[in-house]
Amino acid sequence: MTSSNVLTERRGAVLEVTLNRPKANAIDMATSRELGEIFTEFRDDPELRVAILTGAGEKFFCPGWDLKAAAGGEDADGDYGKGGFGGLQELRGLNKPVIAAVNGIACGGGLELAISADIILAADHASFALPEIKSGTVADAATLKLPKRIPYHIAMELLYTGRWFDVEEAHRWGLVNRIIPAAELMAEARKMADELAAGPPLVFAAIKEIAREAEDMKFQDALNRINGSQFETVERLYRSEDQKEGARAFAEKRDPVWKGR
Repeated sequence: MTSSNVLTERRGAVLEVTLNRPKANAIDMATSRELGEIFTEFRDDPELRVAILTGAGEKFFCPGWDLKAAAGGEDADGDYGKGGFGGLQELRGLNKPVIAAVNGIACGGGLELAISADIILAADHASFALPEIKSGTVADAATLKLPKRIPYHIAMELLYTGRWFDVEEAHRWGLVNRIIPAAELMAEARKMADELAAGPPLVFAAIKEIAREAEDMKFQDALNRINGSQFETVERLYRSEDQKEGARAFAEKRDPVWKGR
């Protein structure tokens, strides 16, 4: 699962994925397809429970699309492989937590990749932008997602102007969960990943599927689907050993032992 462009490391139930394309960790089609394969394997591996996505080096998380590859003939609307650009944005059925550890600049498609994660931890020097407007293109995924993640008027300003904003502003608008000193970023990401990996994977799967599928549904319609066991992950959870184990552990005043089945 490891190449020179994308490094992977398994730490127990945690998969670390590191973009490694000097100088800026930009993503071309080959790298996007590789990421899609990696995250598909992560999704389908029952032994893996959490992923961390970060960038190599101290300056760049990811600037998005590789403009040098574009100048060489790659099309912006080409085949980016499973999961779309970066392997995460459109990957169906990914019901496991993904943490983005943003170690530097995250702009354009790199910012879109970060907001495809569930939790964003950012180094104290990280910075962000959606500069597509300046090159006459649309930040398509960000245009769909950002107004749902942060206040609408702020999102539209960032999309319309393409201006840069620092990590403190990103945190103020709720775009990142925590600001962490750069030297401690990966240690904190690993700590969080380990905590999640020790949690109930079937519950996490249900949470993620409900949040994703219900995003454009009316509240009562979504609740009816939950109560009617119409979400696959919810149905699996309530028929699982883990659900019974959770109840037993609560009654016996002990920590539950989650098996993911």
